[in-house]
Amino acid sequence: MSDRRPRGPLTGATVVVTRTRAQASSLVDRLTGEGASVVELPVIAVEDAADGGEALRHSADRVAAGAYDWLVFTSTNAASRFLARLGDRPVPRATRWAAVGPGTAATLARGGHPADLVPATSVAESLADALPGPSSGTGGPSTGRVLFPRAESVRGVLASGLRARGWVIDEVVAYRTVAGSPPPDAIAAASRADAVAFTSSSTVERTVELMGTDQVPPVVVSIGPITSASVVAAGLSVTVEAVEPTIDGLVAAVVTALDPGANAIG
Repeated sequence: MSDRRPRGPLTGATVVVTRTRAQASSLVDRLTGEGASVVELPVIAVEDAADGGEALRHSADRVAAGAYDWLVFTSTNAASRFLARLGDRPVPRATRWAAVGPGTAATLARGGHPADLVPATSVAESLADALPGPSSGTGGPSTGRVLFPRAESVRGVLASGLRARGWVIDEVVAYRTVAGSPPPDAIAAASRADAVAFTSSSTVERTVELMGTDQVPPVVVSIGPITSASVVAAGLSVTVEAVEPTIDGLVAAVVTALDPGANAIG
């Protein structure tokens, strides 16, 4: 039987995808569309906060009541879980939405709330710098408050940066990342792959925990600078970092890493 996999710049290459099962499909589809074989290695899983989402539900109620000037999101997981709690309730027009990057902004837009602010560089520091101060107003009565739905464990730079500029920050845990347990055959297949694509620091840390640095594929591709820093901290080297911190950007980086002479991917 002939191989019907599309021929592309990644034909003949095997790439490890370390995202959660729920999030892997778009990346897998894009890589296979470029000809790659993919090993799915879900090294992490995403779960509700320890309180079962009660604090997130309460924060959604407050947003609908107009308690915040800004809502800030640094991950698609936080955005999607918050929107699920908010449902179809209207939000006051004076309330503005900020996303750390285009992927998170796309999640907000799909939920009917396009981002009012997306910084040029997709890191929390840039988001903190880009958000105007409380005195700037939002087109309505200012509350001076920002809601930050986040992972259970995050870097503290966004909240501290906004507090330093005069905002009152309400942080609420929207989800927590836990260790995944991929099957032994997937781990073995990953160790024989040509490349691994990392989308977060937690995927880097858990992959090294499962495989050790000596079994990680030789080509390491990172979605952005924070993930790259975690790669280096884990004792690995970054082959290519994505120019854009999106799935398309990550796929383009994989192509660059494995086929530097390839033209623009389709």
